[in-house]
Amino acid sequence: MTRPPTTAQRRVINAADPLTGRLRGTDAQLAALVKRGLAFRHPRPPHEHFLTPAGHRVRETPAEEPVEAPAPAESGVFAARVGGEESAESTPARLREVHGAWQGLLELRRMTNPGGARDRPCAWERAHLVRAAALALEAAGHRPATGDGDGYRVRATPQPEAVAVHQPDVGALRACAATLEEAGWQVSEHTEPRGRTRYVLASPRRA
Repeated sequence: MTRPPTTAQRRVINAADPLTGRLRGTDAQLAALVKRGLAFRHPRPPHEHFLTPAGHRVRETPAEEPVEAPAPAESGVFAARVGGEESAESTPARLREVHGAWQGLLELRRMTNPGGARDRPCAWERAHLVRAAALALEAAGHRPATGDGDGYRVRATPQPEAVAVHQPDVGALRACAATLEEAGWQVSEHTEPRGRTRYVLASPRRA
């Protein structure tokens, strides 16, 4: 168990944006929260500070109860659910993480795409195809598969700049395709030669 935040630190945490977890405070306060794993500093200008999952737990825990704050995840990188994970529970904390990651990705598009275009994938997404497509699906509310259960599964393919999206329910599969198309991906529906299973092939649109 770790030492609970100071009164001043808790005030900063409690005043964070309820959806994104964006923080406001002095440089010293924010640096202290980062050091304790309760906040992180966005790597791109204007270098805003946001609550980590441990920071969100602090805000949701009564002040008199000590809070266990694990070390920040390696590199602080958010991992979208690609399908097949043991658990896919949509807790409030998870929904906040997904929303924040998607908004951050849209901002990355604005900052790195020619003309600040937010309607098509950026270079980071083309370099992380599976994670990028999975984030678009999870942020839109599609349910990832757990274990052998139903839900979407995003998988790499031998084709350059293309991922396959599998979903047993054809209607849900087409809804996934519509979400990816709206997020700036080119999509096409195909049938596997064996088993006649339908799947979607998606690749980032460049223009």
